[in-house]
Amino acid sequence: MARACEFDQSAVLTSAMEAFRRGGFGSVSIRTLEDATGLKAGSIYNSFGDKQGLFRAAFAHYVEHVLRARIAEHAPPEAGLAGLRALFVSLMHEPDDGALGCLITNSAVEFGGSDAQPAAVHAALEILADLFGQRVPAAQSVKLLALYQGILVLVRAGWNKPALEAMVQAEFDQLDGEPNVA
Repeated sequence: MARACEFDQSAVLTSAMEAFRRGGFGSVSIRTLEDATGLKAGSIYNSFGDKQGLFRAAFAHYVEHVLRARIAEHAPPEAGLAGLRALFVSLMHEPDDGALGCLITNSAVEFGGSDAQPAAVHAALEILADLFGQRVPAAQSVKLLALYQGILVLVRAGWNKPALEAMVQAEFDQLDGEPNVA
């Protein structure tokens, strides 16, 4: 009979998620995951199958507890375009002034659309595309997705956050003035 999990799965997934955000899938070893999560390799394999299984679980955790939570906090449906603006501005204000970037963006860059790219990366980008598509015309939606992802890359690279925020404000000032904004 299999033993029940004797660890806080949410805490383990958060720790693994941060390790993958910091180092990327390819650079994070099982040893790194042991250090990050406090689990031994055997527990990782027993609970998640392998490193890829833990990555998939940590990625799903990220989508639910970071992406969807950020959308719910900053851009609920009733917030309209102002909510999208708040969502974009929030990218410059990570806890502890962090700059680990977005696990979705980092993974999209690391896997580069290869066959190894998890389907969850595309699905997570679709969450954003759908959100933007509900509030602005299709062409603007694609532009916002590119801007959102670009900002996350620049934040990770240590770019000047006030300059990025000024760019976001200018973009949304322009959108506020455009006709046909949903």
